[in-house]
Amino acid sequence: MSFYHDGSRELQDRFDSRRIADRLEEVNVAETFSDYQRELIEAAPMFWLATADADGFPEVSYKGGMPGFVRVVGPAELAFPNYDGNGMYRSLGNVLVNPRVGLLFIRWTDGARRVRVQGRASLHDDDPLLDGWEGAQLVVRVQAERIFLNCPRHLHRMELTEYSKYTPRAGHEPPVPDWKLRPEYRDALPARDLAVLDTDGGSE
Repeated sequence: MSFYHDGSRELQDRFDSRRIADRLEEVNVAETFSDYQRELIEAAPMFWLATADADGFPEVSYKGGMPGFVRVVGPAELAFPNYDGNGMYRSLGNVLVNPRVGLLFIRWTDGARRVRVQGRASLHDDDPLLDGWEGAQLVVRVQAERIFLNCPRHLHRMELTEYSKYTPRAGHEPPVPDWKLRPEYRDALPARDLAVLDTDGGSE
């Protein structure tokens, strides 16, 4: 499958960038992870996941965790946990009807860089990796088809000041988020949230 389609080519020709676009594909696009890409991905405390539904309507969601929550598990495969969220399952629901996904990893400091991964995702609730992630509901595996670095020119330099108290990790019980305490949601909450609220009120 070509890396560029007619829309990309039309704009490349309009702005005289076809030659450099072809060279960037030749130099940067790979089907397996380099050591550098693996290190960047596995150090990331966050990434962005792009999916699309069966009709092609796109969805982009932020995924956060402690560094190491995304693992490169093969030459062209990575895996990450799904943690408790708002219960809508829009992104992972999309995966069940359209497995094509895109992932964007950004390193904001120390020579900011970004890595894009395009491939096909699958969901696993009996994955051998599941027990290795505290608080994981299931494991998402992505078989990469295109892996490439992006120009970091417009990346702002930022620093992470605090990990979210809602992020699962060993020895830490995330609190029930404030929005689940609101009366309009209380009677619709999953049983696991109600059990926590009934025990301690969900206090933070």
